[in-house]
Amino acid sequence: MRSSRWLRAWGLGVAALAACAESQTAPPAVIVGEWGGDHAGLVATPDSGTLEYDCAAGRITEPLRPTADGAFAAVGTHTPGRGGPVRIDEVLPRRPARYTGRVSGDRLTLTVVMTDSAQTVGTFELVRGRSARVFKCL
Repeated sequence: MRSSRWLRAWGLGVAALAACAESQTAPPAVIVGEWGGDHAGLVATPDSGTLEYDCAAGRITEPLRPTADGAFAAVGTHTPGRGGPVRIDEVLPRRPARYTGRVSGDRLTLTVVMTDSAQTVGTFELVRGRSARVFKCL
């Protein structure tokens, strides 16, 4: 009687572990697609990415390649915005930036840091296929 309960418990434990293993998916080799959230949006291609966030824009100049645990890091530029019209010939200042984060399924956390000042622009929670909700400079 005791051994059948133990065997049943062991079987349930193995089944639970198998279910957990199946539900965890490995991150993609390269992050691609449209990702959006509050205050930020990312369009990632196999070799780069563009960002739009509140009163600013960004460009990732290399692929977003996550490690086995979903972490990634890439470099690019951050362009702060400003209110008012922008002249056709006006060039807004681009600052070097580092984009780091983690992807897990359809969720992506992204932190943007301007590397010339070590100033963090922000950390954003994005969802694959969701539209970005950003505020434009006035």
